[in-house]
Amino acid sequence: MPHYIILGNWTDQGIRTVKETTKRAEQVKGLASKLGAKLDVYWTMGQHDFVAFAEAPNDETYMQLAFAIGAGGNTRTTTLKAWTQDETAKVVSKL
Repeated sequence: MPHYIILGNWTDQGIRTVKETTKRAEQVKGLASKLGAKLDVYWTMGQHDFVAFAEAPNDETYMQLAFAIGAGGNTRTTTLKAWTQDETAKVVSKL
């Protein structure tokens, strides 16, 4: 399954309702599961307020999840598509 790294920051709305952040994360994890995806969230200090790691069957499924996250209005995200070491080795072997 494709992997995605999500870098996130709270919007003004998101920080005002920060006490709900773990509940929101559980809701998004539930949606991910319904879509056949998996999501792990870590809250961070520094440039980003959280980092999440997702696996989804395909880019279209991940895009649905990303749109749902953004539509809540609590976060702004940047997504990085990621490859494992084994996946990268397979690509590199074809060079």
